[in-house]
Amino acid sequence: MTTAATPALQPPRRSLSAQMFDLALWGGIAILLVISFGPAEIGKFPMLFSSESRMGEFIAGFFAPFRFWDSAWSPTDFSGKDWPLYIGKMWQTIQMALWGTALAIIVAIPFGLLGASNITPAWIQQPVRRVLDLIRSIPDLVVAVIFITAVGLGPFAGVMAMMFNTGGVLAKLFSEAVESIDKGPVEGVRATGAGRLHEIVWGVIPQVAPLWTSYGLYRFESNSRAATVLGLIGAGGIGQVLIDSTNTFRYDETGCIVLVIVVAVSAIDLLSQTIRTRLL
Repeated sequence: MTTAATPALQPPRRSLSAQMFDLALWGGIAILLVISFGPAEIGKFPMLFSSESRMGEFIAGFFAPFRFWDSAWSPTDFSGKDWPLYIGKMWQTIQMALWGTALAIIVAIPFGLLGASNITPAWIQQPVRRVLDLIRSIPDLVVAVIFITAVGLGPFAGVMAMMFNTGGVLAKLFSEAVESIDKGPVEGVRATGAGRLHEIVWGVIPQVAPLWTSYGLYRFESNSRAATVLGLIGAGGIGQVLIDSTNTFRYDETGCIVLVIVVAVSAIDLLSQTIRTRLL
């Protein structure tokens, strides 16, 4: 007895309207790229490889600290570099990031709770969310310039700039974490006759504390790098030393400073990853 052959399965096909939308989307992106070619000065790309750009000189000097033997296979001498200055400035940068993140967490906790729709009425939650959107939309460098104008050059301006921006980011993340909690523990606390504050302390905070800590550690990693950029405009840290070496064409020193930054940030990332793994 023969059985009817099973018809071959046909791959799902997208509708004509979906295909037309994709074509319009990617075609629009291609058109925008063509239109932006001139304003973005993409035509200067070959200059990177010309002899007039001095890119070869920069690369040769920049990567000097990463070569442990010279062309004659003699050990590279790093003793002439000001390593104590580079390490000291990097340590200052880490301290700035630490304080900026700590102050941001203090700011983010109340705003994160006020911005959560499941524990705060809409007439409070929505304005708080809009304020957080405004805070996050202002770049770190702009905030740093404002604080430099107010308190002068130095690390404190960088700390306050990181607190401002990171506080807005963490508050949004904190509020989203609160909105995803299990309602059971909160209802259990409420059933005992506890007040609103006790519900938050005993029903909400224990659930979100590990995730909040993970977010805080991640932002500390980011601030360790951001603090370097803030130093470029005089907000303290290793960034000022980095821009000075570049402006004076001491590219070998620039490479040494970048090496210190890479080692420090990598160590912070590994430590933070280890802590987050144990928390979650």
